[in-house]
Amino acid sequence: MQKIAKLAIVVAFVTAAFAQSPEPPIKDSRLSIHTLLREDIFAGFLTDDMERFNRGEKNIQALMELRPTQKAELLAWKGGATLYRAVRALENNQKEEFQRYYKSALESFSQARELDSRNGGVSAVTGGSLAIFADRLPKEYRAAAWSQAYESYQTLWKQQSAMAERLPLHLKGELLGGLAQSAQRTGHTEEMSQALDKIIAIIPNSPYESVAKKWKANPKAAESAGITCLSCHDGGRLSARLSEVNK
Repeated sequence: MQKIAKLAIVVAFVTAAFAQSPEPPIKDSRLSIHTLLREDIFAGFLTDDMERFNRGEKNIQALMELRPTQKAELLAWKGGATLYRAVRALENNQKEEFQRYYKSALESFSQARELDSRNGGVSAVTGGSLAIFADRLPKEYRAAAWSQAYESYQTLWKQQSAMAERLPLHLKGELLGGLAQSAQRTGHTEEMSQALDKIIAIIPNSPYESVAKKWKANPKAAESAGITCLSCHDGGRLSARLSEVNK
């Protein structure tokens, strides 16, 4: 009962935080597309707030025109958003809708990679989206989804490994957590173990370390557990960033 009560408190806190987010000023070129989109899209991902999520999807399309040079990253966001719609359709027993959305999501991810396969934003958004939703896909689709997530995190690690220790908690936690979980799901046991060791060494006293230690002590626990989306997807980051750039 205590765990249920704590979960309810966390959900209520996250929901309230997302609800307080301002309208993203998508024409403000000082803000990255990720800052502008993240909170609305994750309001859908984490709290099923479809009003906020719909706004995020509309802003993806608007930014396609406003920032054409960042189309690859925007296509990755579109893929993640469409993947979420696919999972929602599946869980509502709308099988034809699932197939349509899932095909569209894969096409967006593929187009993003074709445009810029070395883009860190593409890898982060693609890998992160698949890490959240791959286990909720039909069993026959999970292996391919996790394989794509694994490739995305491997690409991202090659780009960011040299500076991983200096990254903010959320970024290094999600990077290493994604490495560990995608390696586990794709049968790369040694790589999973190495990623868990990095988490314990680089980000002690964090939610990621807690899960990493549990996985090290009991590898079976990793089969149905996650080690991503453990920090800082709440609301308020857009407002904070706006305050910084307006100083």
